[in-house]
Amino acid sequence: MAFPPGFLDELRARLSLSDVVGRKVTLKRKPNSEYAGLCPFHHEKSPSFTVNDKKGFFYCFGCHEKGDVVGFVMKTEGLSFPEAVEKLAREVNLPVPHATPVERERAERVSTLQQVVEEAARWFQKQLRLPVGRQGLDYLRGRGLDDATIDDFRLGFAPDSRDGLLAHLKRENVPIEKIVEAGLAIQPEDSNREPYDRFRGRVMFPINDRRGRVIAFGGRVMGAGEPKYLNSPETPLFHKGANLYCLDRARQAATKDQPVIVAEGYMDVIALHGAGFTGAVAPLGTALTEGQLAELWKLADEPYLCFDGDNAGRRAANRAAERALPLLRAGKSLRFLSLPAGEDPDSLIRTRGADAMRRSLDLARPLSDMVWTMETEGKPTDTPERRASLQRAVEQRVAEIADPVVRDFYKTEMRNRLGHLRRPDRAPWQPGQRRPFRGPGPEPAPFAAGSAARRAGTDMDGSRQERALLGALLERPAMLHILAEDVAALPIASPELARLRSGLLDALSLVSEGIDPAAEEAFAAGSDIPLEARLIEEHLERSGLGRLAAAARLRAREAFRVDPADADGWVGQWRRMARHLNQLTAEPEELKRAEEALAEDMNEENLRRLEAILDRIRREGLESGTG
Repeated sequence: MAFPPGFLDELRARLSLSDVVGRKVTLKRKPNSEYAGLCPFHHEKSPSFTVNDKKGFFYCFGCHEKGDVVGFVMKTEGLSFPEAVEKLAREVNLPVPHATPVERERAERVSTLQQVVEEAARWFQKQLRLPVGRQGLDYLRGRGLDDATIDDFRLGFAPDSRDGLLAHLKRENVPIEKIVEAGLAIQPEDSNREPYDRFRGRVMFPINDRRGRVIAFGGRVMGAGEPKYLNSPETPLFHKGANLYCLDRARQAATKDQPVIVAEGYMDVIALHGAGFTGAVAPLGTALTEGQLAELWKLADEPYLCFDGDNAGRRAANRAAERALPLLRAGKSLRFLSLPAGEDPDSLIRTRGADAMRRSLDLARPLSDMVWTMETEGKPTDTPERRASLQRAVEQRVAEIADPVVRDFYKTEMRNRLGHLRRPDRAPWQPGQRRPFRGPGPEPAPFAAGSAARRAGTDMDGSRQERALLGALLERPAMLHILAEDVAALPIASPELARLRSGLLDALSLVSEGIDPAAEEAFAAGSDIPLEARLIEEHLERSGLGRLAAAARLRAREAFRVDPADADGWVGQWRRMARHLNQLTAEPEELKRAEEALAEDMNEENLRRLEAILDRIRREGLESGTG
């Protein structure tokens, strides 16, 4: 039995080979995105049977049996080819077409439409290199594309003419009905009026199917026209929600373990490919659909979603997270890139290079972080009622996950995060908080126990040190990972600065592990602010801590030397200043004993001993840069 063209491609696309094989074979995941198990076709003690989801085939290195998902069902269940196809099609609710005269006619029609669209693609390419396409060519070159890239992606131009493409296709003896059906022309409601070209005055981006055949177009208007981007309509060839721009290229890249990256626009995808990220794709004028997510998960377990660093981009990321939650299953999730405000992949690569994009991938956040942020960002948690409301919202969001195992792990994760809200921070130390040595009566004498420490704390201006210490982490965000435990243990007295400290620790997930501050400076040589610093600043801005963070950075620039002589650099300075702050606030036993001795017996020896301790504290303050 012959099946219509495209049906088997659709069937294979809907199936996961590892899921089908896993019903018969116990598979273990390998580091290279493959699975291994004992071969079902011969007896063996060591696994030599390999399954590759990305390439869609299995192979046994022992008996050399190989095939695709249909072949596996045929061989393990003794079915004929049509029987195996029908069985698998029922599993994914895909109607099996029968080769009736009507079906054969439809298949021929689709084949003909593809030929029409291919001819249109060739014509658009030709127009780009003619004088009529000069505006489009200048635009593409102005976006940094060279001729090789333009040709590789088959970019073209649709002249601002009512019937330029129509006239060409008519000369090629293509019926007007086929041109309209392929989405290349629009037939007015008034049937007495002539059809006209759908794409006019636009740079053209061909959209391919999984096999690399042109099936539709996206057009970017030149000038101030609307809409800015126009895509082909739904046709027998093209279904927006089931395809992605450059999906055919990404399928090849995924077999080489390239990261799969979802960007917002055509130019972003082309820029990513040019920078070596050949697994980049984009939706086609819609938010990510369930069908597109299924396609992505066939290519990678955790595709990266990279939306623009503006409010619209954040909304798109939130919508994608919401769409993905009910579909999650073990091993299948998403990761989210946070680009600086005003940046997109194209602009980031053009201004900072491919390394900046690689670092953004390293900083990508898991879906669980996005879920938490969606429900907590900008919402106060200062009362039990508000914390209860937040807990209810988080639990309702997690309940959307259909897979019970994944849902349980999310519940545990969110309970842990909510638990931090239930545990209040320890009460901050305040100068003079310790009960001084005093009896009933008036204010203690100048040498009463505790008064020297209070004066020393005031003289050393602990809040200035706190600002400098937190500001240094904004200036050198890589230090956040190195010093996270030290930051959490700092005795922050100011409630405002305690909030800033919490904001910095919350932003820890935005900073990649192990970046050397010196490397950060080198990276920042061509830009005002390193990428990590920008991401953290935006996180603090959204938390209402922007002004406080800016003041802390200024204080850090005053307190820390740009080129310290010591080998540890800013980390060494930071730790010395933190030790000094702890000495001020913790009131060491030595100072405590000296104060108590002077309070009991105000003689010259006890006074000199106390003054020596205070002098040492002041001297250490100067050495740590806090003076």
